[in-house]
This record gives sequence, structure tokens and C-alpha cells, in this order.
Amino acid sequence: MGVMNELINRENVGMLAKILAEAAPGSHWPHVVAAASELDLLSLRARTDAVSRALLADLRLLPDPGYPTAARAFRSALTAAGFTGWILWPVSEAAVTLALEAGSGADPGKDFDDCLALLAELTPRLTGEFAVRRLLAADLERSLQAIQGWTVHPDEHVRRLASEGTRPYLPWAVRVPGIVLAPEATIPLLDALYRDPSDYVRRSAANHLNDVARHAPALVVATAQRWLSAPDSNTAPVVRHGLRTLIKNAHPGALALLGFVPASIAVNGPRLDRDSLALPGELAFDFEISNTGPADARLAVDYVVHYVKANGTRSAKVFKIGALTLAAGETRSVTKRHAFRQMTTRVHHAGVHALELQINGIRHGHTEFQVRV
Repeated sequence: MGVMNELINRENVGMLAKILAEAAPGSHWPHVVAAASELDLLSLRARTDAVSRALLADLRLLPDPGYPTAARAFRSALTAAGFTGWILWPVSEAAVTLALEAGSGADPGKDFDDCLALLAELTPRLTGEFAVRRLLAADLERSLQAIQGWTVHPDEHVRRLASEGTRPYLPWAVRVPGIVLAPEATIPLLDALYRDPSDYVRRSAANHLNDVARHAPALVVATAQRWLSAPDSNTAPVVRHGLRTLIKNAHPGALALLGFVPASIAVNGPRLDRDSLALPGELAFDFEISNTGPADARLAVDYVVHYVKANGTRSAKVFKIGALTLAAGETRSVTKRHAFRQMTTRVHHAGVHALELQINGIRHGHTEFQVRV
């Protein structure tokens, strides 16, 4: 994480102050300059917040403080090649803060709308997916109306922002309750993007659909079915990626949509290469699947590790192996290795773990083994 923290550092914060001074003649940015020397012990998110606060403090010292002045400075700074990269995260957050503060005047939404446009202008230099979420939380309907227009923008980064910025569970980002409570609200964005010419955009749309599956699986299956009824050459992989969590969770509708229907099979295994391992270590296992039915069988093959939790109970996590098609009477052998090591995202605990297979949503061959920490 230390390397990630350095995405915002003394050098680029100092450069930001210089660029803004040139972009807004007569302006001074002492708080930004001071912030550059106060970052060393902070995380990336904390650095973003510190620089954003410094930007706001300096902007409020200008003769005409407020969102319009900030927006002019930031747009002027876009002419500088150095106005790019992660230093734009605090810039976008500062712009949103000022836009949300502007609630008076003949059109209180003018700054709000312009801030959305500004994020679209900034996002080719660095994604505005984090900052836009505060605008979505403040006025979901107004934001989505503008964001729908981004789906036909000529820049792929802006089109991706339409999908990525509105994801229900975007990593590192604040939640937008309205998007979770009204999962259908962002489907029109995905409808416009799932056949996008850019794989960068399509992958975001698939990840967004997978996010929605966490709280609205029926909507996701219906959406994927609709897409598959009018596909292009990229639709099938987009749908597979968008349904991946539902497949791991053995959702019947998702399995059927991808052709993983109940099949007559025999499973031999899994066989583990050891019954005990110490961390860090690897567990190897193998198994055979036989198609005992009279027709070809399309199979989604996964495996499940039942991890021991701190309280001694176990929690299952599904891992993907792949899709297989077996002819009638065919047997296929599969070998796999699974690594066990301590990570920031998964803390291992000593105890009796278990492994089993999951084929077309059905569990097979529950086998236990010991992990020593």
C-alpha cells in the first residue's frame, strides 16, 4: 500500500500549486504548498483529503471564492501537460465540495450541472469515478440524467465514467444509497454501453452488472437475457463476466442462461495431496468428472474453500476453475493448486478447513484438511 500512497506525493502536489498559479494569474496557493510537506505518514485517501482541504482553503482566499472561480482555474489548468494523474483526485473532490455548497441564486443547480461537466472534462486525465459519487448521493435523478449523455461521448474514458462512477460497490469509493435502493436506475447506462466498441468500457459495464447482482439478482438475469437476445460478437463475454458472482453463488437463472443446466455426471474426488499444511503453503488437488448422460453436458466447474474464521466457525469462498463441455460418456481429469498465505484481504486462522467441488451449482466431495498458522 506504500507504493499506492506515493501516487500523491510532495513533487506532484508542488507541481499542482505551480500549475494553478499559472492557470489563475494573481492567485496564490500557500495551503497547497504547505500540504506537500505533510503527506509522508498519510494513506492515499488521507492525502487526497488533505490536498482537497488545502485547495479549498486557498480558493476561499481569492477575491471571488466559490465554484465558478475554481472551475475556471481547473479548466485553464487543463492546458498544462502536468495537470494529470492522481493529483486530480483532490482537485475533483474540491470542485464537488464547492458545487454542493452553491445552493442559492436564480438556478441553484447550475454549479451542480457544471461540476458534472467538469468531471467529464477531467476524467481523461484521471477518472472522476470517486468524486462523482457525492453528486449522485446529493441528487441521483439529476446526476443520472447528465451521465446518460456520457454514454455516447467520443472519449472512451468518459463513457467508462458513466458506468464505473455509478457502480453500486465501487472499490475505494463511498456508497450511494439511492443506487442500491433503486437498482434499476443505472440499467439504462449499461444498456447503452454493453456493446461499446471499447473493451475498457465493456468491462466496466460487466463489473457494474456484477455489482448489481449482489442485491438484485433477478434484475441482472433479466438484463443479461435481454442483451443476449440482441447480441454482437462481444455480448457473450460481457454477460459471462457480469454473471460471474451469480454463477459462483449457484443462481439457477444465471446458470441456465449460460447453458449450465442440470446434467447427469459422476464426480471422483477431490483428492488432496496432503491432509495438513503450514502457512505459507499450497494445497494441490485433482478430480475426474464423467458425463453419464446421453447428450453433451456443459459444466461450470468451481471449487469451494471453507476457511476457518477467528471465532472457529467456517466461511465458504468459491473459486472459478472454468467451463467444460463433456461428450456423452466422456471423462475429464482436472488438477488444481490453491495457495494459502496471509494477506491484508484475508487473514488465515489455524484449524480444520474443507474443500469441495461445485459443478453447475451442485456441491460434491466435501474433504477436510488441517491448516497450521
